[in-house]
Amino acid sequence: MSFLVLDRLSKAYDETMVVKDLSLSVEQGEFIALLGPSGCGKTTTLQMIAGFVEPTGGDIRLGGQSLLAVRPSGRALGIVFQSYALFPHMTASENVAFGLEMQGVDKAERGKRVSEALGLVGLGALADRYPRRMSGGQQQRVALARALVIRPRILLLDEPLSNLDAKLREEMQIELRQIQRTLGTTTILVTHDQSEAMALADRIVVMNKGEAEQIGPPFETYEWPATPFVAEFLGKTNVLDATFDQARSEVRIADAAWPLRSADAADVQVSIRPEKIRFVTGAAPGIPATITTRIFQGNHWLFQVDALGRKMTIIQQNDGEVKPSEGDVVRLGWMSADMRVRARPKERA
Repeated sequence: MSFLVLDRLSKAYDETMVVKDLSLSVEQGEFIALLGPSGCGKTTTLQMIAGFVEPTGGDIRLGGQSLLAVRPSGRALGIVFQSYALFPHMTASENVAFGLEMQGVDKAERGKRVSEALGLVGLGALADRYPRRMSGGQQQRVALARALVIRPRILLLDEPLSNLDAKLREEMQIELRQIQRTLGTTTILVTHDQSEAMALADRIVVMNKGEAEQIGPPFETYEWPATPFVAEFLGKTNVLDATFDQARSEVRIADAAWPLRSADAADVQVSIRPEKIRFVTGAAPGIPATITTRIFQGNHWLFQVDALGRKMTIIQQNDGEVKPSEGDVVRLGWMSADMRVRARPKERA
């Protein structure tokens, strides 16, 4: 039996369906990311799990028991909000201790657990400091310690790193993942940041217009997107019109051909991730392109090219070799295994 089950969970406001028949089974100790654009229903889903929003339909079961009739305070969940929601008049240790006081934990046990929680997030030396004298990263750690100190059955994270700068956010992603693995706490993260979801989660739920378009491990979801939306949202992708020649078992784009066993139609679209594309020479299959923009970004080069009337993005690792310049005419190629081929959408009349 799965630890947490969302069974056809739905939420509607008047005629607007915000979450539609969402089903998800979460194992104990698993880290799940609800990923999607604004308005896709991910935060509403988190709020329904927390008990702040009442579902219109479906069920939420934790350990086999429905939570629908359980008040938020009785669900034993830890929550970290985007704003951290720390009490400004309390020190770090007092903020962390607040939930334990509400639970009636005695003073000695409370002090021990607060000390352990602050130590876990690396703030043992700042126990007596007030939030106003802390950096954003330190405040985030206090909020995390406050959520973990009550030993929650599930940890809910509502975009907790979005207010941090890029470097600190990356550092906190590593720390958060290490803490989660150390404690084994079942965790649900809401985020719109694709790289954050892929860095932290065991599985990603890619949501769009209230529905889960794909659920799977980060690598699988990135490499094998189930829908065009997932391909576009989870990283960048290049899309080209192509034809599938069933007799030759190959996909053709302009004068180039790549072997392919089968396709859903004769008229197809091919999508290729930017990092899978190479500049090719000789007999390797490729399409002509002109480099319009070349940007050096330290560990990699970013190119934009015009190819067959479309703009394409290419990412090349900085391997120390000389790269083509803006204005150069090149040929772009890739491995057959790196193509994702779908039937071409029909044009609207």
